[in-house]
Amino acid sequence: MNVKIALLVFVSLMLMEKHPLAQDTKKENPVSEGTVTYAYKSNGKEIKDRRLQLVFKNNVACLMNIPDQQENEGRFIDYNLNETLQMLTLKNGEKYTLKTPFTKIEKATLTGETDTILGYKCKKAKLVIRSNAIDVWFTNDLSLKGSPSLGIAPGLGLVLKIIRNGNFEIYATNVEFKKVEDSSFLFRAAEGNVVDEAIYRRKIIDNRYISIPVFSHQQINFTDSIINPEEDLENLVYRYAGGTIVLKKIKLLDKGNYSVFAKLTQYSNGDAYDRTGTVFIIPVNREISFLDGLRKGIKALPVYKDKDQKEYQGVVATEKYLPPLELMRFFTPFGVRAYNKNVEIDGYHWADSVDYKQDITDLLPSLRGDVWIGVFIGNYDKGGHIINLELDYYPSEKSDDQKHWVTPIFNTLNIMEMAGQAYGTMFNRDSLTVSVDVPSGLKNLTLRYIATGHGGWDGGDEFNQKVNDIILDGKSIYHFIPWRTDCATYRMANPSSGNFEDGLSSSDLSRSNWCPGTTTNPVYIPISNLKPGRHTFKIAIPLGAPEGNSFSAWNVSGTLIGEFQ
Repeated sequence: MNVKIALLVFVSLMLMEKHPLAQDTKKENPVSEGTVTYAYKSNGKEIKDRRLQLVFKNNVACLMNIPDQQENEGRFIDYNLNETLQMLTLKNGEKYTLKTPFTKIEKATLTGETDTILGYKCKKAKLVIRSNAIDVWFTNDLSLKGSPSLGIAPGLGLVLKIIRNGNFEIYATNVEFKKVEDSSFLFRAAEGNVVDEAIYRRKIIDNRYISIPVFSHQQINFTDSIINPEEDLENLVYRYAGGTIVLKKIKLLDKGNYSVFAKLTQYSNGDAYDRTGTVFIIPVNREISFLDGLRKGIKALPVYKDKDQKEYQGVVATEKYLPPLELMRFFTPFGVRAYNKNVEIDGYHWADSVDYKQDITDLLPSLRGDVWIGVFIGNYDKGGHIINLELDYYPSEKSDDQKHWVTPIFNTLNIMEMAGQAYGTMFNRDSLTVSVDVPSGLKNLTLRYIATGHGGWDGGDEFNQKVNDIILDGKSIYHFIPWRTDCATYRMANPSSGNFEDGLSSSDLSRSNWCPGTTTNPVYIPISNLKPGRHTFKIAIPLGAPEGNSFSAWNVSGTLIGEFQ
């Protein structure tokens, strides 16, 4: 025997020793129980600390993530019934099951190509799922069956590799035949409610995060008949400023890392106009709070005076007071739902309501424990508006928010408008000025700034571009023009905005950083190399001159956010 032949025989024997099932698995090893371990790659790089195991027993495959992603979901491929099963247990103990026959799963097409994976001969198949190109390698040489993805080729055999769009890969790293203990195989737990795919998808998504309801089907209107509960009671609705403010004391999550979103749904209950709205929290950690103004009247709030000695109530931080912390600024559309049938236009399909949802994670330190949270919509209508508000907490791996510092320093939005709080007109011959103390040990200090201009006639600041200049200790650090040009995108939420002679609707017109039926995005202004101590912020805006009974105003709010080193 020459050297080459001897080497070939030796290699063949070694391969057979390493993979004794590679030649004729079913004949040599009749064991139909075992475990397949999979790893992940993205753009050729292994995704560390993430694995998946497929455990096979009784002609059923069970998929388990390592580490467990805490979804409380069992995933199975049942080859006795030729169907996949997803079994979800909610946090409240309710159980739901989704069954999907193999016949309803996207079919794969064989390409005729073959490959060898872990010593097993594999065939290649292709399919397209939601515009994603999927390549699948599977083998029929094993007594085990399954796929690392329920929706990708579960009926072909044992899938050992999947590549999506050429850059994301799930691949087998080990195939092990062994007896599987019943205790380690979560096989077919109690099914619970068998539901269709739409319901199951909703249940599994809702189970992944915590939703805290704040207001449900709550009316915000202008009325004289308001009787509030006793002070400081939790989970009861308080109404102020003629009913245009609703307020509630609620308990939020005390700890944990989350991404937080505020979600508000609104529709008209009679008011036909676009109105300013805000979701806010009242800081109560100083001697005076905005609660005092709500309960006792605006004279209980500290006064800010401009150069003309005009008074503005509760708009800037002082040593004894913090203004409302604005979570989200929003604007109601023109009469959504209430006026849909009053303005029927061929081809126009009016929205039933409007959803506003915004990321407020940067304010998480203020969204802990007991808080006073409120919503304001300025209106003088007896029907007003109906809202729902919830705070959604999504688990996150971000750093501990306890290391962050959040302090509101100004807010000129006259939340108590219907109780006499002045409009933000202090910019006429002056700048809004506030001095604040910045603690030591802060890094990455940022000003979270929200600005919208108002004055609803041709010469008003609502329809004219105005520069906002942010000045720190006498030096301009940022300036921009708050302006929105996409308002026409939201026409279907504005049935009562009418139509002009040129074909445009009022809701189509560009505005000073807001559109009817939208939120206003904060602007984040980095503040570098700021030493601890007292510092003065000024907001300068060239306010437009009044005309007759019409005047302009600016609603601006600012919150300082930083991290302790």
